[in-house]
Amino acid sequence: MISRKILLLVFLISSIVYGQEIPPIQIFTTQDYKAEDQNWDISQDKEGVVYFANNKGLLRYNGARWELFPTPNQSILRSVNIINEKIYTGSYMDFGYWEKDNYGGLVYTSLIDKHGIDPKEDEQFWDIVEIENYILFQSLDRIYIYSVDANTFKIIESNQRINKIFKVNQTIYFQKNGNGIYEILNGEERLVLSSKKFQDNEIISIYSIDESLLLVTRENGIYSYKNGEVSIWNNKVNDVIKNLSVYSSIRLSDGSFIFGTISEGILHLNSNGEKIIKINQAGGLSNNTVLSVFEGNQGDLWLGLDNGINCVNLNSPYRVYKDKQGVLGTIYTSIKVDENLYLGTNQGLFYKDLTKDTKFSFIEKTKGQVWGLEYLKGTLFCGHDKGTFIINNDKAELLNGEIGSWVFNEIEDKPNFIIQGGYEGLSILELRDGIWSFRNRIEGFDISSRYFEFVNSNELLVNHEYKGVYKVKIDSNFTKVLDFKKLDIKEGPKSSITKYQGEILYCNKDGVFYYNKEKSEFIKNEVLSEPMKGDGYLSGKLVYDKSGNRLWLFSKNNIFYVEPGTLSEKPKINYVPISYELRNSKVGYENILRLNKNEYLVGANDGYLVVNLDKLDKVNNQVNIDNISFSSLHNKSVNLGVDESAELENKNNSILFKYSVTDFNKFSNTKYKYRLVGIYDNWSDWTPKSEVHFENLPHGNYTFEVKAHVGGIESNNTASYNFTIERPWYLKPMAIATYIIFGLLFLFLIQYFNSRYYKKQKQKLLEKKQRELELEQLENQRQLIQFKNQNLQLDIENKNRELGTATMNLVKRNELLNSIKEELSKSKSLNDIKGVVRLINSNLNNTSDWKLFEEAFNNVDKDFMKRIKALHPSITSNDLRLCAYLRLNLSSKEIAPLLNISHKSVEVKRYRLRKKMGLDHDESLTDYILDL
Repeated sequence: MISRKILLLVFLISSIVYGQEIPPIQIFTTQDYKAEDQNWDISQDKEGVVYFANNKGLLRYNGARWELFPTPNQSILRSVNIINEKIYTGSYMDFGYWEKDNYGGLVYTSLIDKHGIDPKEDEQFWDIVEIENYILFQSLDRIYIYSVDANTFKIIESNQRINKIFKVNQTIYFQKNGNGIYEILNGEERLVLSSKKFQDNEIISIYSIDESLLLVTRENGIYSYKNGEVSIWNNKVNDVIKNLSVYSSIRLSDGSFIFGTISEGILHLNSNGEKIIKINQAGGLSNNTVLSVFEGNQGDLWLGLDNGINCVNLNSPYRVYKDKQGVLGTIYTSIKVDENLYLGTNQGLFYKDLTKDTKFSFIEKTKGQVWGLEYLKGTLFCGHDKGTFIINNDKAELLNGEIGSWVFNEIEDKPNFIIQGGYEGLSILELRDGIWSFRNRIEGFDISSRYFEFVNSNELLVNHEYKGVYKVKIDSNFTKVLDFKKLDIKEGPKSSITKYQGEILYCNKDGVFYYNKEKSEFIKNEVLSEPMKGDGYLSGKLVYDKSGNRLWLFSKNNIFYVEPGTLSEKPKINYVPISYELRNSKVGYENILRLNKNEYLVGANDGYLVVNLDKLDKVNNQVNIDNISFSSLHNKSVNLGVDESAELENKNNSILFKYSVTDFNKFSNTKYKYRLVGIYDNWSDWTPKSEVHFENLPHGNYTFEVKAHVGGIESNNTASYNFTIERPWYLKPMAIATYIIFGLLFLFLIQYFNSRYYKKQKQKLLEKKQRELELEQLENQRQLIQFKNQNLQLDIENKNRELGTATMNLVKRNELLNSIKEELSKSKSLNDIKGVVRLINSNLNNTSDWKLFEEAFNNVDKDFMKRIKALHPSITSNDLRLCAYLRLNLSSKEIAPLLNISHKSVEVKRYRLRKKMGLDHDESLTDYILDL
């Protein structure tokens, strides 16, 4: 009997460990949440924010960031329960509640301090339960009953250890070691189960099921209590649970049970006690010791572990098969034949019977890379690096032929032929006497043929990702290529070709193209290319699911599948919101397999995913603004109320927004976009960052808006926040009024000083003008004087010329008269000429000539006579006459006729005149007279 139980236990455990597909698990380590390792209790508020009782305090997680709120006494937090928007917690020597403030923080109130309660020495509070309007706080020695309405406490004391407190329907139970199970009725304890089983075995949980109580023990299985009778619940599973050491448990909303163990992770049973799944550290948990379990608002299972926190997405449309030991390798292809699942990987071919809970088994002889699997004509063909295998259940037979085969296809009107694409081109497999064998290689085309599709019975298109697409024509016997040519379509890495709805499709980074038979060319299909355009090209791999009539495409952020339109010819394009990073497939070797109606297997590098399309619910999540803070250049950040608008001083012009969506699905790709109306009116690009910091904002009115995008669905709300940054002090109304006053005063002063300046300038200009006029007048006078002087000089020069002319005329006349006189003197008849001589002498001595000369001379040099007379008063009139002739610079010879004397007499006169003037012997008389 014992050996049978051990075998049963080994079988159950092994069947759970190996070959199981588990829900996605999010793992949070101490590095993620920045607190200590142990997490004793879990709760969640109505917004979806999750709280954890951690060794270091109260942890809060909103899907985007973790926050830690240490207990006031810096002690371990043992319990947490959110009741009516208050977060009640129990810790070492204290219990109380936390309330959210308007800034996104939490404020703690100690009920121990508030009510003056004196706890026992080293008392810790392990559980908090709410019933009606009472809240119960349980320690190992007491139960504190808090009346919310009356704000009073009642304490139930116990001399025995109180292990746990349980709420079942509307009844409170608890266990005292050695005594049994009690209930609290009208505020008093009452023993209800005193069976030996419940005195010695620690009770972990109590549930109500089928009008009976289900009691989960730590190490002795599960018991049922009904009508005073105690029995073992489900003998088969009870033997397993007894060896698991259960520490925590919960009944989920669907009626199933989760058991958290000390060393074996969690066990999930349905309401009948049948195993659903068991997950331990080897299966995906980060730790095997489960201290607390909690079902979240979205059906997620939260696990508080001895080292970390895990979130199991029980309701996820995805299940994960993780190949942690690397036995399977990277999955390149998969196929389901009857109830056998085959996986072709870089390690070989594996299979498992889907009707049995077993691990995958390796098919012998297939070690190496498996490229393709096709089930044709009742036979499973395997394209392998070694060649082609025929697979029969778990047996593989290698066909003799060429090394390296990719894919297989049927040939129209050739029921016994299969054409295969290989490393060195195309070849034919033939069915003879019920046995498939290699027939021949098709000669004349040696390009690797990973993808090919028939255009007609003897023409096909072959795609090579680095060389392009070729149209190949084969003879009717499929032995040689008659012709081939490269089509005018761009080749591309990771490109592929397939047939869907009767059309040959080709996909590369430029989009999806369909083959036009009439034009013998590819034409872009805009409808199918659109998803790839906006979602980021990753691979051109196309997968046609014949059984589901769906075409699958793969992008960076999503997997797309195309279905025929319901009411139109336009195809319907759907998407599975799982990014390349999360699906972890080998690029260019993406593969997807239909397991049943709407469940698909997606191959990965370390296992595979199973996607249930029916569970891809379009959940509308809400985005929330969690925290807003501002700061100036040198100040610390200050929180703002998230529920009210703010007016900030101008110096506080740097503001930080933190926001989140409470979605905890591992495969949800949460992104945000935002804008700041008032300066950045356009929406930002989608980004995974859950905060944004605006710095050095100018004054003005602003509205911050943020949206979320979760799992391909945009949030059904836009969270917003209004705030104003005040004008700087120098732009406030008082400052502006001051500026206006000073401006007006400044303008007045400018006007005043301008007026003074212009008056001075005007005066200066007038004075300058006056000076200029005076100067101009003086200049005119000078010019007039100059003109007069010039005229006078001209007159003088004219008179000098006249004087000179007259003088010369006198000289010449006198000379002539003297000459005549001399000639007459020579005449013999003196009596006849005496009268003439007398007349000549009369003319020579005529004083009127002198008077005329004197008048003319004075006109020219009028002051000369006066000056010389004044200088030499002793000179006579004859001396003055001589002086006048010398002034004219006449020589003695020229003067003699004018004085009617001889040349010698003139010299004597000059000598006498020198003496009268007192001139030295060396001094020239003529120069002296000219210089006067």
